[in-house]
Amino acid sequence: MALVGPLGPVVLDRAMSRKPKGNRVANSSPASDLSRPLPAPSLQVGVGKEAAVRASPNAKPVRRRRKTPAGFEERIGYKFKDVALLEQALTHISALTGSRNRSGSYQRLEFLGDHVLGLVISDMLFGAFPKADEGELSRRLADLVRKEACADVARVIDLGTVIRLGASENNAGGRNRTAILADVCEALIGAIFIDGGYKSASEVIRRLWEQRMRVPTRPLRDSKTILQEWAQARGLPTPAYREVERKGPDHNPEFRVTVELPNREPAEGVGRSKRAAEQAAAAAMLTREGVDAEPLDG
Repeated sequence: MALVGPLGPVVLDRAMSRKPKGNRVANSSPASDLSRPLPAPSLQVGVGKEAAVRASPNAKPVRRRRKTPAGFEERIGYKFKDVALLEQALTHISALTGSRNRSGSYQRLEFLGDHVLGLVISDMLFGAFPKADEGELSRRLADLVRKEACADVARVIDLGTVIRLGASENNAGGRNRTAILADVCEALIGAIFIDGGYKSASEVIRRLWEQRMRVPTRPLRDSKTILQEWAQARGLPTPAYREVERKGPDHNPEFRVTVELPNREPAEGVGRSKRAAEQAAAAAMLTREGVDAEPLDG
């Protein structure tokens, strides 16, 4: 019996020192748990959620949405529910960097807005000129949706001041370029169509284009068409246009074009696009031949 007492602690020490077999993990003692430092809380009491997220070393920076350009929605007469659509409509491809692609610029919205504009203007013309035939309606439509007309509307609403451009495009005068103003104007219409539907887009277009529709800013039959009709009436072939010079930088070129008809001196025209130069050349020949280009009656 005297041997039992000393053997107890020996057996107990051997059991406590035995290592766990396989993947079994020994339970930690309360003392060892208390000695470990507690993890830092992700959110601190009294600190806003945004500030706490920003304080985390692995947190991504919080992105803030750009504010709507001051007074712009009042100028166009429409308030966006989804401001991101307006931002996209005003963003030129040159303003996008990194992994962002063309889908973040106005180009897709421009495609949509171009067709919405054509539909609404066609509807306006159909109701405003009940006696006009298909040919006249088509000429009026072409005059109202051309890039120069869209750019003029863009200037009326001061669109150039709110376009987002890259530094190089901005320094090159992109805010005043007819092509960019026209494209962004169409993109804006596309954005309104998505945000507010056909009715909202139609109301904005009618407000901005009504006066232009009633009072054309140029002859509905352009100079090239009039010159061709004049030549055909005299048994002459279709006028031939030839580019003789192009100069200036790529973003703002200048074209010089001549138009020729048999037995007549060629006439020249200059313009910022080849089409504009051709129109100027045709107008020069018409003026020399004493032909007036009068607008059609509404």
